[in-house]
Amino acid sequence: MSPIILFVAGIALLILGAEFLVRGAARLALAVGISPLVVGLTVVAFGTSSPEMAVSVQAALSGRDDLAVGNVVGSNIFNVLFTLGASALIAPLVVARQLVQQEVPIMIGTSLLLGALCLDGRVSFVDGLLLISLLIVYTAFVIVQSRRALADAGGAGVGVPGGSKWDRHWSVQVLLVIGGLALLVLGARWLVDASISFAKHLGVSELVIGLTIVAAGTSLPEVATSIVAAIRGQRDIAVGNVVGSNIFNILGVLGISAAAAPAGLAVAPALPAFDLPLMIAVAVACLPIFFTGHLIARWEGVLFLGLYVAYTVYVLLAAQDHDALEPFSAVMLYSVLPVIALTLALVAWREWQTRRVG
Repeated sequence: MSPIILFVAGIALLILGAEFLVRGAARLALAVGISPLVVGLTVVAFGTSSPEMAVSVQAALSGRDDLAVGNVVGSNIFNVLFTLGASALIAPLVVARQLVQQEVPIMIGTSLLLGALCLDGRVSFVDGLLLISLLIVYTAFVIVQSRRALADAGGAGVGVPGGSKWDRHWSVQVLLVIGGLALLVLGARWLVDASISFAKHLGVSELVIGLTIVAAGTSLPEVATSIVAAIRGQRDIAVGNVVGSNIFNILGVLGISAAAAPAGLAVAPALPAFDLPLMIAVAVACLPIFFTGHLIARWEGVLFLGLYVAYTVYVLLAAQDHDALEPFSAVMLYSVLPVIALTLALVAWREWQTRRVG
């Protein structure tokens, strides 16, 4: 099958799989007494991260450490800047208070932890076990927390209201989730295979492929799921999916990949120098944006998308055109990024002043 056909078929399967997954997961949330936000943070987020898991574990087992680690770092950058940006352009995304107060700080904490683990140039087997243990603790915590909150509010669901008679059968929803995940994984695999074929003709390194082509390809399930969720009005799932996926990518995908590799994963020097700090900065940037009225506005979506385009240009210039990289970096460092930081700070300060007066 030609790469072009694989690429188109992969996108089609991603869209269909995302529709099945969001429909089934949203109804299962009520059926088992778990809020849609937590379903987005766990079931949907972990499910849509399964392509990242498959690619990184396979790369780790075959000794392609740059691809395994670059896929995770690139996917986390892509998830926030592109997925949230595109979803916010469709409809402004209301951010649940729990995300601002709990999940985003956890995402920032896991990003900082990964940065610390990479300082010695390797994510070791022991580091992988630590990340996996933290994922188990986090998942158990959010599920128990959600069930207690719904029980205290008298909202623990015993069935799925509304819709057709098939929508009220939990078994149908389970099949939708399983079928959706299967389509997402298959679609992502086809799309990544096609993307790698395209990228090889460009003559770039595996790290660059992992940070861009593979990261974007394996993150397309998150894009499709969040966009479909935004269209269907399931905005908790749209935002929770991204935050949960980023947490799972670090704790689950990288943890299992490091534990699966005999000697852990080597970290390329370029990652701690630029890409890892950017991943941490992107996670931190979510706090003021999410804080401003608990809403991701369309203009903030445009800002995210613009930053992702700039990052992609930087990575490609660093790989191929070093003469153009220095002036581009200077413009970003001394003009664009300070203006963005000042804008976010002013918006956050204005929102804080408004709340204090009110």
